[in-house]
Amino acid sequence: MGVIHKIGRRKCAVARVYVSEGTGKITVNKREFTNYFPTATLQYKVMQPMSMTENASNFDVKVNVYGGGTTGQAEAVRMAIARAMCEVEAENRAILKPEGLLTRDPRMVERKKFGQKKARKRFQFSKR
Repeated sequence: MGVIHKIGRRKCAVARVYVSEGTGKITVNKREFTNYFPTATLQYKVMQPMSMTENASNFDVKVNVYGGGTTGQAEAVRMAIARAMCEVEAENRAILKPEGLLTRDPRMVERKKFGQKKARKRFQFSKR
C-alpha cells in the first residue's frame, strides 16, 4: 500500500497526515494523540473517520499539525484522516460524505473593526 499523505485545514490550523498499514497507533507531533488532545471530545473527533470506516486498528497515523487552537487542530486532523480513508478504499467516501467530514468548514474569525471594541461589540454609549 505504501504511505498516504493528505492535508486537512480548519480555521488557522493545518494538519499533514501520513497513513500506513499498522496496528492503529496515532502520533501527533511526535506525541501520543491522547496526550496531545487530552479531552474525550477532541479524541473522539480525531478517531471519528477511522471508527466510522472500521479501520481503527488497521492503520498507523503520523500527524504534523500547527496553527490555531486545540479544537481547530483536532478538526483539521479529522478532515485529513477522512481524506486518507477515502483514498484507502473508494467505498469509504459514501460513509464519510453525509457526515460532513470531507467538507472544508469555511468559518473564520471575523476581524476587529476600528472604532469598536471587537468585531461586532461596540463601545458603551453614555448619555449625560
